[in-house]
Amino acid sequence: MEQVAENLGRKRLGRWIGVGVVVAAVLLLLVVILQTDRHPRTDDASVRANLIEIAPEVSGRLVQLPVKDNAFVKQGDLLFAIDPRPYEYALQQALSDQEALEQQIIDEKRRIAAQRSAVQAAQAGVHNTRTGIRTAGSSVDVAKANVVRAQASVAAADAQLRYATNNLNRIEPLLQKQYVTVEQVDQAHTSVRVAQGNYDEAQAALVQAQAQETQSMLRQQEADATAAESEAKLGQAVHTVDTVDTLMSERPAKASKVDSARLDLERCRVVAPFNAYVTNMNISEGAYVRPGTAVFTLIDTRTWYVIANYRESKLKNIGLGTHVDVFLMSHPDRRFDGVVESIGYGVFPEDGKISEGLPDIERTLNWVHLSSRFPVRIRVQNPDPAVFRIGATAVTVVR
Repeated sequence: MEQVAENLGRKRLGRWIGVGVVVAAVLLLLVVILQTDRHPRTDDASVRANLIEIAPEVSGRLVQLPVKDNAFVKQGDLLFAIDPRPYEYALQQALSDQEALEQQIIDEKRRIAAQRSAVQAAQAGVHNTRTGIRTAGSSVDVAKANVVRAQASVAAADAQLRYATNNLNRIEPLLQKQYVTVEQVDQAHTSVRVAQGNYDEAQAALVQAQAQETQSMLRQQEADATAAESEAKLGQAVHTVDTVDTLMSERPAKASKVDSARLDLERCRVVAPFNAYVTNMNISEGAYVRPGTAVFTLIDTRTWYVIANYRESKLKNIGLGTHVDVFLMSHPDRRFDGVVESIGYGVFPEDGKISEGLPDIERTLNWVHLSSRFPVRIRVQNPDPAVFRIGATAVTVVR
């Protein structure tokens, strides 16, 4: 009897233990489901990084290629160098052309200064000729006054001669009748000779004054001609004065050529823009490179991120700035901290094709609907460039 009761108790205990195990399993399953829903995870993730293709900006032959494929380079390290000699020659030519232009500007300024001096000399000549015109005009006026005075003197001398001659003709017949003396007749003759001399002298003075008047008028005409010539020289000198505006306008073009040649020379040496790994390198020294043709690729080691594809049902618990634990398949024992940077808003749909302007919906009896996956961009806060590689598989767990 006691044995039966003991067996019965054991069976009840076993049933309770079984029930407890089932309940515990259910509870554990619920907890796991809850945790998985609150902290979604996925192994559909891969490591990414920014990369750039290094291409030369000038053409030429490679003379230095110190880097190797898959090597690490620091910012500022020389990646490759192109033969700089053609670009050095181009820079020297551009500098020479620029210096030649400056010397030409200097020579042109000197020539213009000489032309301006000629203008000033012509202006001085015009001033002198105008002064000469005024002087000649004054001389003409003086000469005309002298002619007038000489004419007056001739008229007075002529009147005096007429008077003396008439007096001689009047008293000379009276000498025979002895009404006058010989002395009186001699005095009359003397008076006639003196009057004749005065008349001749006045006539000569008149001729001289008229000659001086003619000479003064000729001088005035000469001064007028000289003035016209000086005016013409001044106008010609003014019109021949050039400017350096045309040459000055060439300065920016020459400076631009110098800057362009200097920039091309600087582009012969290509350095690393950031810390990076060299990859996809299939070239060696001596190769001829051209602008825009990639030589190799640089992987930016400053920023690493993971693209994790999460089901659309899990996105409700993922937000911008959410911290994520990142594990690499190559190093599952190391945990890296990540932050959600962005969440994708579109993927290519598998159905819903458009045919002839109308949606083409395929008929299907598939009762199971698979949820779409959207990419979540996670930036790694503490990456180790030594273990991170583009395309490496990762596992992410949202905290």
